[in-house]
Amino acid sequence: MDIQVLISNLTNPTLLFFVLGILATTLKSDLEIPPSSSKFISLYLLFAIGFKGGEELSHSTFSPEIIYSILFGLTFASVIPFYTFHLLKLKFSISDSAAICAAYGSVSAVTFVSAASFLESQQITFGGHMVAVMALMEAPAIVVGVILMMKYEKNEPEIIGLDNIDSMNNKKESENKLFNIIKHSFTNGSVLLILGSLIIGLIADSKQAEGIKPFTTDIFKGFLAIFLLEMGMVTAKRFSAFYKSGLFLTIFAILIPAINGCLAAYLSGFITDEVGNRFILSILAASASYIAVPAAMRLAVPKADPGLYIPMALGVTFPFNITLGMPLYFAIIQHF
Repeated sequence: MDIQVLISNLTNPTLLFFVLGILATTLKSDLEIPPSSSKFISLYLLFAIGFKGGEELSHSTFSPEIIYSILFGLTFASVIPFYTFHLLKLKFSISDSAAICAAYGSVSAVTFVSAASFLESQQITFGGHMVAVMALMEAPAIVVGVILMMKYEKNEPEIIGLDNIDSMNNKKESENKLFNIIKHSFTNGSVLLILGSLIIGLIADSKQAEGIKPFTTDIFKGFLAIFLLEMGMVTAKRFSAFYKSGLFLTIFAILIPAINGCLAAYLSGFITDEVGNRFILSILAASASYIAVPAAMRLAVPKADPGLYIPMALGVTFPFNITLGMPLYFAIIQHF
């Protein structure tokens, strides 16, 4: 691993604001970001990412690489929850295993933003279609997690069915439930905003789009720093409760993303030579969702404990990826 890349990432202002947030909570400071402001910043980041990605995509020529990248992302988003579920159910309930595997198969938009910032610091660009790949990777993991839960949950009488009539009724209920989950995944606010912004950036007149460039580009890093400041405070608050659940989840939350990210960093070389695109695919495979998945899991798997999968993704995996993970995946891409 290039030590200069690691040092550069660890001294990135946005990361240091994340550390400041953790420190503020640890010291019991009264520093806080108003919820309304935090929500606005979240929406702004998604809007800016989507719009810039759409603009980049509009200037790109359609190529097989775009199709391969989308298929690559969807494959990882489907395979990761499948294999992690079977590892998790050895120690945890079916519901908790389904929720955790969905979180690790899905992606984190904030980690994507941090990865984009990392590439910018290295003066490396990535294709606008990577934004579409990220948005499309949100839903498959949620669907796979729910399907696995429905298949293995033995305490749900509707899954078993003792006679033909009950079996047909319960099958219909399961199908309706799965349909609602899929619909919820694609109509989730974060997914809808980033896909909508991508489409608008794609079809918008380039001269007209220049008018909002100061808003989508110039102030982006400042808003990202404030957002990560709040993420640091939230992480510190939730990590203490998660710490009581044992060492296994902590190791899982570091090792699994590292394996997924390293594997994607290597395999992505077979579909593209672009370092930026390979890096984004790697970080998407390594990231874990703590926004879209918790919202979906409340509806799909109400028995799952959010005190497990949210702190895992936000308190362990996210800090790992933006400190050690990104330089690791970058080094693998440069080596292979």
